[in-house]
Formats: sequence, structure tokens, C-alpha cells
Amino acid sequence: RQTGREEMTEKREFSAFPYKPYSIQVDFMNALYQFLDKGGVSMLESPTGTGKSLSIICSSLQWLLDRKEKGQSGFTESDKFDGNDDEPDWMRNFTVDDKAHDDDKTFKHGKSPFRLKKHFKEKVPQVFSDSASKQEAELNDGEFLLEDYESEEESSSKRKHAAGFDSSSEDDKECSDDEQGRLQVFFCSRTHSQLSQFVKELRKTVFASKIKVVCLGSRNNMCINEDVLKLGNAARINERCLDLQKKKKSQPSKKKNLGTNFRVGRTKAASCRCPMLKKHKLQREFKAEIFQQEAMDIEDLVQLGRDMTTCPYYGSRRSAPAADLVILPYQSLLSKSSRSSLGLSLKNSVVIIDEAHNLADTLLTMHDAKITMSQLEDVHCSIENYLARFQNLLGAGNRRYIQTLLILIRALLKPLASDTNLINTGNPSGCCSMAIYDFLFSLSIDNINLVKLLAYIKESNIIHKVCGYGDRVAMLQKDPVSHEETSKLTSFRAFSDMLVALTHNNGDGRMIISKMSSSTADQQGGYIKYVMLTGAKLFSEVLDEAHAVILAGGTLQPIEETRERLFPWIPSNQLQFFSCSHIVPHESIMPIAVSHGPSGQSFDFSHSSRSSAGMIQELGLLMSNLVAVVPEGVIVFFSSFEYETQVHTAWSKSGILSRIMKKKRVLREPRRNTEVEGVLREYKEAIEKERGAIMLAVVGGKVSEGINFSDGMCRCVVMVGLPYPSPSDIELLERIKHIEGLGVSDSAKPCLTLVDDSYYSGDVQAGFDVLRSCKRRGKEYYENLCMKAVNQSIGRAIRHEKDYAAILLVDARYSNDPSKRTSHSHPSSKLPKWIKDCLINSTKGYGDVHRLLHQFFKHKNSS
Repeated sequence: RQTGREEMTEKREFSAFPYKPYSIQVDFMNALYQFLDKGGVSMLESPTGTGKSLSIICSSLQWLLDRKEKGQSGFTESDKFDGNDDEPDWMRNFTVDDKAHDDDKTFKHGKSPFRLKKHFKEKVPQVFSDSASKQEAELNDGEFLLEDYESEEESSSKRKHAAGFDSSSEDDKECSDDEQGRLQVFFCSRTHSQLSQFVKELRKTVFASKIKVVCLGSRNNMCINEDVLKLGNAARINERCLDLQKKKKSQPSKKKNLGTNFRVGRTKAASCRCPMLKKHKLQREFKAEIFQQEAMDIEDLVQLGRDMTTCPYYGSRRSAPAADLVILPYQSLLSKSSRSSLGLSLKNSVVIIDEAHNLADTLLTMHDAKITMSQLEDVHCSIENYLARFQNLLGAGNRRYIQTLLILIRALLKPLASDTNLINTGNPSGCCSMAIYDFLFSLSIDNINLVKLLAYIKESNIIHKVCGYGDRVAMLQKDPVSHEETSKLTSFRAFSDMLVALTHNNGDGRMIISKMSSSTADQQGGYIKYVMLTGAKLFSEVLDEAHAVILAGGTLQPIEETRERLFPWIPSNQLQFFSCSHIVPHESIMPIAVSHGPSGQSFDFSHSSRSSAGMIQELGLLMSNLVAVVPEGVIVFFSSFEYETQVHTAWSKSGILSRIMKKKRVLREPRRNTEVEGVLREYKEAIEKERGAIMLAVVGGKVSEGINFSDGMCRCVVMVGLPYPSPSDIELLERIKHIEGLGVSDSAKPCLTLVDDSYYSGDVQAGFDVLRSCKRRGKEYYENLCMKAVNQSIGRAIRHEKDYAAILLVDARYSNDPSKRTSHSHPSSKLPKWIKDCLINSTKGYGDVHRLLHQFFKHKNSS
């Protein structure tokens, strides 16, 4: 099915397709080619297992080469990119300042998984044991002194090179400027594994050697410096990398001792301390090698970097402007600051966003901002100690802005203090939501010019001066715990991101204030969070630059919700949309709505009933029966890790688990992504060498997205209940409220009860009351969140034309009164068409289910 300005009129052949394509694949490729010709935004839906990635590759890259041959692409010679400069991108305009915020937004909002500790409790710490060491430290800490900061009347050009947030080098910027008109294809997806899978599909085609391809990833995935890698988590790896790129420690120059107007970051002796970036020539050779090889994924690039002993992260990043196809994660493309940092220009190019079923929410989440109470305290203590040391040396401008920062931080700390009730949260431990302006007024900081303050932070480089001084003090104290285990940069970045959030338009988002930590394992004493609600303006930044933007996915319905949230200015009847059916024949799938268990009990996994011992026991009896009739692998999806743990524990105590394990081995999806591969290996071995296996998985986890379970890896997928998100989530309720009002004039917008800030206390029933007050859009959004998760999970089972599997939807709500099934809000109405068309809605009891499964697998085994 295709909608838009006109129907597809021309059929093309795509000779690069490595196999004989199915008719739906030909239709998909033709539709994509046509949409690329037209430009603008388009949506293409093709069920999982229909060769969507291969179809995207063969159509989009054929279009790219056709444009190139016609001379319409604006391509330039790759040699132009190389130039004659021997300096790599980290060296060209090297100062501490210029690299200060490299990849700030890649690890955005200070969401570091390690716990921050409080330091410098005393205003002026005593860190010097004798006069000699004191003199030495005083001599060396001059590098942390801020330059004089003039008033805003001074031309910004005098200070532009001190911008701490602009991490792109002159090298990068020149390339971007020179190749502004260059036509490139940017392909992005959510996960590292999805991007690797895309490269594998690309290698099946001639395009892998015909075009220049580069993959971009995070430092966490691409760093090869073992000393940095052992730090363990992404935020610390990111910051250590930046720290290693600061200049080598050198003797203080005369220029340094002349006063405050020195610029130590520009000494000629500056060089990177990372051994993987010391040999400039190797970075150029790395880039040349990438383009000489066939398409390389992240693992290949990392191995090449190891072989050449040069950094693959910076090597691939440097290569991106000269590539025809750039493969990268969502964050790197959808964030304007990340694109700027990486030197990417979307002008006249093609952007393909895969797995776009949750694009709107993903885009909004990337622009959230959060800071915890401990992070605020860390920033406050660091600035106080810095001011105490340098107050007499700082100019009036610096002192004024630093005092303003301290006033602002103290104000932000007030609502989080346990003994204050400055902002009414309804109860001492609850949380509330406010508009930005109300938040600023309530804290009496509405008179602070946040734009000017952000400009000061950016141009003065105060963050790295303060952090550098703090690290020096910690080092002199010989306190390895404080120096290694904490990150002031993470706290400062969270603070900076929060200031940026507070400058957004009042209606763009909401402030969440909670006196409780967002994680039971994270004792940080509350937090403040900005939740972005409007995605259209953010997405328009991509649409305005690119020639064409393609949203692709297995299930993009309902497309109207996506249109309203991301590009509401496009009329519904002008939206370019293509959808195709599945390649698998109806007789190869057996979807059944299972309403009752073997003992006759009705399945009800709603929030109020799912934890009952009887419901968990009945589910166990169902699984005990299924393992006797389903061959090979079975995947069971639960709504959350907590519920999966509850069920597994109950089955262990009751003996049901041991009964199941007599037939099949039982494995559980781990919470840590790093452990998933090992569990999957065990699962596969059990299927191949034993009688089969069951994987207990979680909706929204690693197993449910991006991993394919073809053939015997999944002969039956079991969806336990309807995985609605918790209605007690205040951020979710804010999004529901916002979506409920989309397309409605202010005077006619619904007045939901959740407008009352005292309403929030994590009460599930209160959340349900909010949902009941919604008329249409908000309620549909909530239901769509659930069914998109269901569709994404059950789509893991069928991966090719000859594959077959049973799909069991275990809950009476999937098979309610037939008269209600015609309702658009009924769960079965939101299933993919290829499943919905052959869904067995009702059975007389579990006996019917067992008989249907027995016949289905008997027929498949004999055919």
C-alpha cells in the first residue's frame, strides 16, 4: 500500500540485490527510490524478516550512484579532503578549551552510572604539607586561572576561540565547509548490533566495494587504549580520552607569569598524551585504509586500529565527510550538537532512520536534562573552593559571574532539601511537575539572564578550569579514591545541560522535581529533571537540511501519531507512505489469543492481578504443557525484569520450574547487555544439542529488539499480558497530557487532573485516573506504546519465507467479546496485518490451543 502525492509509476530493476527479490521487496525498493527522487519526509513499513535492510541498501545506494553519474550530486575528489596538512584533527587548533566538550551530547545529561561522592567539605582545603610543596603547587596552579572576562559589549570574536563547547577542530570544519554540497547517505539505527547487522547485509552487495563507507561509534565501543578501557563505563572513558588530549605538562613560561592574560593552551609544545594519537601520519593512513577495504563495521575498525596502533574513533570520525555512506547511531545524527561536534553536514543529503517505530520518544529523551542533588552539591563545592583560591586574582567580570553561578546552584538545591517545602510536591517524598517559568519564579531566579550565563560558561572555559584545579588538589592530597572514582566533569555537564533546558520555550517541556532518588541503588537524594515534550522543532532541524528523510521500520502504524508529533505541518493526505505485507504464507504462522490456562482459570495480567499466586501458577502450568508440544526454542516475554524475577522465583519454589526443565533448558535474559551474548550462545547450544530451550525475556530488553531468532531458535513466542508502561511514571503522564492537547487550540485544550502539581506521588491509581480523563490522543498514545512493544517482540520469530512459528498472546484481553474487537482501541486491532489476518481470537479452552499447536507442528515437521 502506497499513499502520498502520486502512486508509483515506474518499475526499476535493482541488479545489486544478491538474490532474486520477492515482489514486495521490488515494490519497497521502487517506492524508496521514488521517495528519494521527490525528497522531503517519507515513511516505509516492511515487516521484520522481509529483507528490509537489504532493500534499503540496494535502492538508496543505486539512487546515489545514479545521481552521481548524472552529475547532480556535487561530489568532490577525496584528495581535496586530505589536503597537505600533517596535523590530525585533535592537533590542528589544539587548546584545552577547544576540546573541552568533545562529544558533550553523546554522553548527555550527566547520566553517569557510577555514584558521585562529595568532596572539599571545607571551603579552603589544607593540601600542602610544607612550604616547598606549597610554593610548587602555587607555581603550577596558575594554569587554572581564568582570563579576564569582559562585558557582553565586547565583540564575541575576541573570545570565540575560547569556546569550551565546540569540540570540532578546524580540520573538521574546513572539510565540512568544502563539502557542504556533497551528497551522502546517512543510515542510523538505535543499537550497535543493528548497525553491525546492516554492514553484514551491505557486504552481500557490490556496493560494499563500489562506494566509500564509514561507521561511527562511541568511544566506549571504539577506544583501544587499554588504560582508558579499564575505567569501565562510557562517561569515564569519554572524559579520560579528553583529558589525555590536553597538552603535556611543561615548565611555566614567562608569558604565564605576566598576569592573568596568558593562554597556556597554545604552547607550541602541546601534544596528545594518548599513545594512539601520537603518530599523526597513522591517522591519515587509517583513513586511506578504510576506503581501500570493503565496508567495515565497528569491530573491523577497532581491529584495524589495533593493528595500526592508531585511534579508530578519531580515524573514522575524520573519514566521515569524505564517505558516500555514513553508518551511525541515533544520538550522533539526531542531536544537532553531536552533528556539529562530529563535523557532519546533512545539507542536500539523504537521512535514513531505521527502527523508527519509537522515533518521537527517542528524539525527546535525547534532549532531556537531569541533575541530582549530589551533583549540584559537587558543582557548588568545586566552584566555592576555586573562588576561595583565586578570588584575589580574578577580574570583576569573572567574580560577578561566579557569584551568580553560586546563587543559581543554591536556589536549585533548595527544593531538594529534606527540610524545605519550597515547591509543593504533595507529600514529603513525592515529586511534582512545573512549567519552566513557574519553576524559575518559585525559586526567585527568574531575574538571572541564563543565556548570558551560558555564554560565560562556554567562552570562559570555567568548567575545565575549575575541574582541573579540583583534580590537582585531589592529586596533591594523594586521594586516589576522590581523584579516580568521581567525575566533576559529569556533574558540571549535567549542570550545563540543565541551564540549557531552562532557556527553552515555556511550553516545550516540563520540570520534574523529586526529593527521592530515581533509582533504589542510587542514593543521590533527589533530582531535578527537564522533560522535553515537543519534537517537531527538533526534527525540523534535520528535515530543513537534508534533501530527503526516510523513516523505516517493521511497524510504523499509527503513522498519524508520528506525523502529529514530528512533522504536523505536512497534511495527512500528502504524507509519503509505503507499506507491504509479509513474505511468509499464512499457513506458516499460528497466532492464538490464549484466554484460559490448563486448569480453566482466565488469564488476567493487568497490574492488579498479575502478581497473584494463582495467576503465576496458571502461567507455569501453561508453560509445562507447551514444552511437551513445541519443538526446539521458545521465547517468553514478560513486561519487566521485576515481574520475570517474581515469576521465576515462584516457579522455583512450587516445583514448576523443575518440571519444565525436564523437557527444555531454561535460560534468562540478563540485565547487563554485556552478558546477553553469552546467554544467547548457551540458548543456541541447548537447542542444537539438547531437547530445546526456553528463554525468559523482557519486553524492551536486548532480546526483544535487534536480535533475530530464525528457524529453531524460536518456534514459539509467548507474550505474557499487555506490557503497558507504569501509569505512576510522572514523565509518561506529562507526555500523555501534552499529546492529548496536540492539534487543539489553547482555549479548547483538555483540563486534565494531573495539572495539579500535588497530584504526583507515584500512585498507580492516580495515573489511571489521568488516563481515564483523556478523550482520545493521550489514551491512544498509551495503548500504542504497549502494542508497539508487543509487535516488536513477537516479530523476532519469523525471519524468512520458509520460517514458521506459533505466536501465543496470553491474556483474556487479547480475545475479549467479539463485538468489542472491531473497536480501534482493542489490542488485536493494533497487531500487524500479517498476524491479525490469521489470528485465532477465541478458543473453547486450553484444550483447543494444545490441539491447534500439535497439528501445526506435526504438519510442519512432515512437510
